[in-house]
Amino acid sequence: MCAQKMRLERDSMGELEVPADAYYGGNAQRARLNFPISELRFNRSFIKAIAQIKQSAAVVNKDLGTIEPELADAIVAAAQRVIDGEFDDSFVVDIFQTGSGTSTNMNANEVISNVANEALGGGLGTRTPVHPNDHVNKGQSSNDVIPTAIHLAAAGAINERLLPAMQELETALRAKSDEFWGVIKTGRTHLQDATPIRLGQEFLGYAGQIENGRKRVGVALAETSVLALGGTAVGTGIGMHPEFAVRVIARLRELTGLDLSESPNHFQSQSTIDGVVQASGSLKTVAVSLLKIANDIRWLGSGPRAGIGEITLPEVQPGSSIMPGKVNPVIAESVTMVSAQVIGNDQTIVIAGQSGNFELNVMMPVAAYNLLQSIDLLAASCENFARQCISGLIATSTGPDKVEEGLAICTALAPAIGYDAAAAIAHTASETGETVKQVAKRATDLSDAQLDEILDPSTMVEPSA
Repeated sequence: MCAQKMRLERDSMGELEVPADAYYGGNAQRARLNFPISELRFNRSFIKAIAQIKQSAAVVNKDLGTIEPELADAIVAAAQRVIDGEFDDSFVVDIFQTGSGTSTNMNANEVISNVANEALGGGLGTRTPVHPNDHVNKGQSSNDVIPTAIHLAAAGAINERLLPAMQELETALRAKSDEFWGVIKTGRTHLQDATPIRLGQEFLGYAGQIENGRKRVGVALAETSVLALGGTAVGTGIGMHPEFAVRVIARLRELTGLDLSESPNHFQSQSTIDGVVQASGSLKTVAVSLLKIANDIRWLGSGPRAGIGEITLPEVQPGSSIMPGKVNPVIAESVTMVSAQVIGNDQTIVIAGQSGNFELNVMMPVAAYNLLQSIDLLAASCENFARQCISGLIATSTGPDKVEEGLAICTALAPAIGYDAAAAIAHTASETGETVKQVAKRATDLSDAQLDEILDPSTMVEPSA
């Protein structure tokens, strides 16, 4: 086996060998060697976001006259190739690295520098004419770029993927609510029979959970649209042109279509990740909602003969390697696992948020990874749930057939005969196996017509005098 060809680079710490064909440089290579922890890397949305920052910075630095036009143009072109995903495999630094994300910021600087230098006729690793620090990182620090990239990536993913996916799921649930509106079944509280409810009303409740979830995620979008860029090292803006940040953010706003703004308090934006914590909390709430909905769907479709069986779920794959014909609620189950992952991710982010020591949070990479993973998982899961499960649900006759057998319909008798008398009828019906109507016929003076009117399930699913 041939040995990998290497090139020798020199940085502020001395000489270091780097794979000859690598677009990353010595700093990223040191991080590769220092952090052989996991296979976890920043995702596409983060890489795109940090490249958008570098590109916008180069445009602004050119306009401000702080970088030569030819070099700035080369950075812009190189960054575009990174934005387009051409060099994703060159982002090699582990998530479990320096807590500021400096290694990843330098990884981005080196990749863009090398791509630009190659285009200008230079060699990989030469750091000339485009220098990763002096040019690509001009006016920036890892300490404001990384939190900016986290917010930018999260806001973009929320806006482009998560909110549309949640809207699709809500629409599917509302469509089923309309379809199932005429199906009256027994409600359940404490897992016990309760008064009748429309199956459509249950689904209206699910749709309402997602509707409220979209509003909560909207708050997360607003939080992550406020960017830390402009604080450089500790929030003071040292080494930055006074107009740099506002101009870069204006270009990012134009580039992404997001309602981005500069933080009014850079000391807060860099010493904490409170916005990330809040955004994750909103995502966790959505996960809790999805967990409830998915579990209800599983229970309502349980059976087909020994369970509740009030709906049938789409049959998407065989459910057992040993039991022929068995079909399981696998789509709903996948939703519950996504929910569990997002809830767990939030706990990691909460712990990371507590690690803002003085002027800098030092758990930004793991917080970023978990936040962006949660957004991606929820978006994909909402889409899949809507398309492969909710849209194909069918109501059975089981729910309506059992309404008359339910004991809680005696609630409708209470206004006519009193709570205690109605409770006694329910108790008797439970012991004898009769229906409430059968017991009431002999236990009260109410006529058949009166009982039919009082115990009509359709009058029990909305307020009445």
